[in-house]
Amino acid sequence: MADFPSKVTTETSAPSAQGSQQGGNSFSGMAADFTTMVDISFIRSIPAILMIAEVFFGLLQWSLIASGPHYLLPAYGWVLFVAITFWILTIILFCMILFSVQRQLTFVPWPLTVMAYNGVAAVLYLTAFLANAASVTPFRLTYYYGHLAAAAFFGALTTLAYGASAFFSYLDWRGDGGNAATSTVPA
Repeated sequence: MADFPSKVTTETSAPSAQGSQQGGNSFSGMAADFTTMVDISFIRSIPAILMIAEVFFGLLQWSLIASGPHYLLPAYGWVLFVAITFWILTIILFCMILFSVQRQLTFVPWPLTVMAYNGVAAVLYLTAFLANAASVTPFRLTYYYGHLAAAAFFGALTTLAYGASAFFSYLDWRGDGGNAATSTVPA
């Protein structure tokens, strides 16, 4: 049987920012923690700009349809469902990536998940755009013709943004983010 040592030496360390533990009213520790949580480089990236465009154009599309008599044509129910659902999901995904939640959820294959999300969103938004554009006629609901036509235009822009996001997320999933010759360190 192994002998237990009679003396044990332990070392402890203290966290570097102790402002709130010392009774101070300093917010500097909170600000430092917040800036490490927010991924500033993501905001300047092409996928983030595309997500902001998807949220903006999607909001314009569903608000223009919702401001008119969308209940008169069944196609607008589908368009509103797709637009509002993906508007909410894109905001959630944007916040999750912005606040680096994917680093805590390591069991989720994020590049594949984002690629599948953008691909499904592009296809469903294409069907919603086609339903919206096919339902716009100048002889029916003439007072709301401008709203519905503008909604179809913003639906097309949102479809293109989701398609571009699907392409860039495919490149990210495949791993072709850059030139391998310039990103390697010589041995």
